[in-house]
Amino acid sequence: MKKWVVRFASLLVFNILVLLVVGWLTPARVGWAAVWAGIVLTALVIWIKPLVEKWFRSMASKSSAQRTKAGEKLVEFFLAFAVAFLVWIATVVFTGVSIGGGIFGAFWGWVLPPVILLIGWAIYGAIDDKVEGHAGALYDRATGTKTVTADAATSASPAGTSRAYPGAAPATDAGRRELDDGLTDEQRRMLDELGKG
Repeated sequence: MKKWVVRFASLLVFNILVLLVVGWLTPARVGWAAVWAGIVLTALVIWIKPLVEKWFRSMASKSSAQRTKAGEKLVEFFLAFAVAFLVWIATVVFTGVSIGGGIFGAFWGWVLPPVILLIGWAIYGAIDDKVEGHAGALYDRATGTKTVTADAATSASPAGTSRAYPGAAPATDAGRRELDDGLTDEQRRMLDELGKG
């Protein structure tokens, strides 16, 4: 659940920024509709876009043997553009985003935003691990949970003991050490004294 919330929230913020850029650079009118459009766009990108891409790629793979490498790259670009164009159409239809500027503006209002979306998706694909890592940390802080890794748990425990979680009781530590070497604390102490004598 946390993974999906973090992914959705971080992609939502990024998509709102991309939509504001689209509204600034193209005849598309985004304005305050950027928030709702960002939610719709994020849902489309997470759940619908992979299905459409898979469907388009399966159709294109039927004729891939007949294309050169340059032709294959061109087909990949057109497939990506077609997916972005469909996502943009759905975003405009289901939100308050509109296309203005007459005939010339309408053309660029439909063609330029998918290109900006493609660029935005490429940028997000390059930084998504870092963004989602920071968003996960913010989520943990907000919910009051903390993810403890095995390295952090071992380094936080005293004198080489292995605590499974912070604040483990000494009796729990003794039980874990006993499981590790089969000796109780008393047997371990007696062996230490024997070695000194």
